[in-house]
Amino acid sequence: MTTTENIPALVKRLCAHARETEWFEFKSSDADPKKLGQNISAIANAAAISGKSNGYIIWGIQDDDHRIIGTTFKPDSKRVQRDDLDHWLSQRLDPSINFRFHTDNVDGKPVVVLLIPRAFDRPVRFDNEAYIRVGSRTRKLNRFPQKESLIWRLPTSRTFETGVAIEYVQNSGVLDLLDYESYFNLVKSPIPTHAPNLLQALQHENYVRQRDDGSWDILNLGLLAFARNLGTIDSLRRKSTRIVKYSGTARYHGSRQEELPIGYAAGFASIMDYVSKLAPTDETFNGGIRKQEPRFPTLAVREVIANALIHQDLTERGTGPLVEIFEDRIEVLNPGAPLVDSRHFVNAPPKSRNEVLAALLRRFGICEELGSGWDKIVYEIEIRHLPAPRIDVINNSTRVTIYGAKPLSKMNSADRVRAIYLHACLRYADEGASITNTTVRKRFGMDQRNSAKASRFLNEALAAGDIVPVNPNAGRKFMEYLPYWAGGAADSHEHDVAIRAS
Repeated sequence: MTTTENIPALVKRLCAHARETEWFEFKSSDADPKKLGQNISAIANAAAISGKSNGYIIWGIQDDDHRIIGTTFKPDSKRVQRDDLDHWLSQRLDPSINFRFHTDNVDGKPVVVLLIPRAFDRPVRFDNEAYIRVGSRTRKLNRFPQKESLIWRLPTSRTFETGVAIEYVQNSGVLDLLDYESYFNLVKSPIPTHAPNLLQALQHENYVRQRDDGSWDILNLGLLAFARNLGTIDSLRRKSTRIVKYSGTARYHGSRQEELPIGYAAGFASIMDYVSKLAPTDETFNGGIRKQEPRFPTLAVREVIANALIHQDLTERGTGPLVEIFEDRIEVLNPGAPLVDSRHFVNAPPKSRNEVLAALLRRFGICEELGSGWDKIVYEIEIRHLPAPRIDVINNSTRVTIYGAKPLSKMNSADRVRAIYLHACLRYADEGASITNTTVRKRFGMDQRNSAKASRFLNEALAAGDIVPVNPNAGRKFMEYLPYWAGGAADSHEHDVAIRAS
């Protein structure tokens, strides 16, 4: 695996073009500093418009037939006004870009390549003037307002997923690092028999990107989703999923720890299998048949773990997703505070920190559609009458706790209030429906004789400010409630959302 641009391969690939493009130019030995600065500006801006990561100026190539003729230009020894050429140029470019000169021999002849990064969030200027390439000519950008407008409109946000994890990887190296077999299995497509076709398919998905010298950059998205081993990539090593099993209900009874360094899309099924094997089960009898049932609702746990992978702060280098399994609960921790108020998870408009990764995992059926994941979690827990999930934001991390069964008599006031609040959120997500004494009894698995107790639980949530009455003047038997944040909308409903208490 190389770690720098393969200059001979780059030169030959560019020479194979029928003519110069707007993002690269051939020269023999001309290196007038002022014209060079203008060309750097022009090519950086043209590369941005052309969707290229870099542009190039190459010395030692015959302009008309692209023959390699060699050059006498030596950028390291070139000085301008008693200053080194590269420093003189960099002082006059705005914004500063990391252009680099490379000198090499190609077919036995000296060649110099100037690598010019593309303009990103605004045009690159030289001596306060922006330039653009039009065909093979360098012109002032302000004469082409449509091109200038296009540069300003280019996307300005660089996401972690689209960043480069490893540069200059050869064909075989890409296939060694990425579990491409899992990708083609997930998309239900046969694996191409020819490596170039296979690599082009991965590039189409933005997992890899081919460089102009023919080598490949592997993007963070490709490795996060399909790495064979995240532990071998320095920048992503701590993004492996860590699973810890405790033998009791406290952390000092640790019994087993495992790190699964596989990519999230390729390895999610394995992650869930491992969690399922370690999570405690309960013995049940159905029709005289003994059966082991998961203590925690599988679909809810699956969605919480998927959310942790998707919503983690990928820029946090020292930590990653953590699943801790206790006898009475599962805690799932991910780096990064939520982008929305955690109390609004059920009903908040969808917002993801890592939209590209989220879309990928939804596409492969690993998590729910936007905005429906927490509805699913709360629903799966409610139908089993389990304690409500708990969300804690601690030191810029988010922890979600899923509980096993607990008798209602063992739930404290905080447990009951949290359950009623999420019950109200889930009901409101269903076309604005309210909660009542009846729905609360159903939520906790209580019979009709416990109506007074259900009313007491509702009063606890009301006193905590988590719910509000739809109509404060309604009779006790007909009281209905909404989440606190939806109370102002109650009068605007044009349809009857109440479910009367029986």
